[in-house]
Amino acid sequence: MTELEQSFSLDGEDLPFQAGDTVLQAATRVGRYIPHLCWHPDFAAHGSCRICTVKANGRAAAACTVQASPGLDVESDTEELNAQRKTLLQMLFVEGNHFCPSCEKSGHCLLQATAYQMGMEGPHFEEFYPDRPVDASHPDILLDFNRCILCELCVRASRDVDGKNVFAIGGHGIGTRLLVNSASGQLADTPMALGDRAASICPVGVILPKRRGFAVPIGERRFDAAPVSEQGESPP
Repeated sequence: MTELEQSFSLDGEDLPFQAGDTVLQAATRVGRYIPHLCWHPDFAAHGSCRICTVKANGRAAAACTVQASPGLDVESDTEELNAQRKTLLQMLFVEGNHFCPSCEKSGHCLLQATAYQMGMEGPHFEEFYPDRPVDASHPDILLDFNRCILCELCVRASRDVDGKNVFAIGGHGIGTRLLVNSASGQLADTPMALGDRAASICPVGVILPKRRGFAVPIGERRFDAAPVSEQGESPP
């Protein structure tokens, strides 16, 4: 068997993989959907959201971090795992202030699209309604910390692509939060620009360009056209 002919099993179907692939990378390449939030094809795996948890040879593992290997038996689309994903999504919704009908990211939001995909009926748990700020100090970019899911994509993009280290994650437990690396804690006092990779990487509605609200009408947005399971890689 050559390197290109190596395969593993995903829900009973043999999938090819390339050397160094994770299960999620290999599955995405051939159009097989495994739910995820914090993974992005342009960045190293983070493994924080756990939405992509699968069973690999019977043991729970994050599909974005577990390496594909010949003969690996992976279960993903099962009643048990989908129920766990739905619970994790419900927890993310109640831990933040996610009001989809009034959010500019509605229809482009990976959290919202994944909740639809998993059949999440409602928040289920009691809402926390945390008191989180909105930072409108920057001339071109709005930060709404209410919607942050702590995926760290903006942290990685600002550090690894933009070379600016504008963002960081601080705190512990329920107090964990996104931070702006400036003396004032405000975005205006950083070198961030609208053209930065970090400005467009957010999968939810935390980082938004100003003066462009609802430029694309509801009903004509990415996840209005097709569900997330039919769209391959994560949003840019």
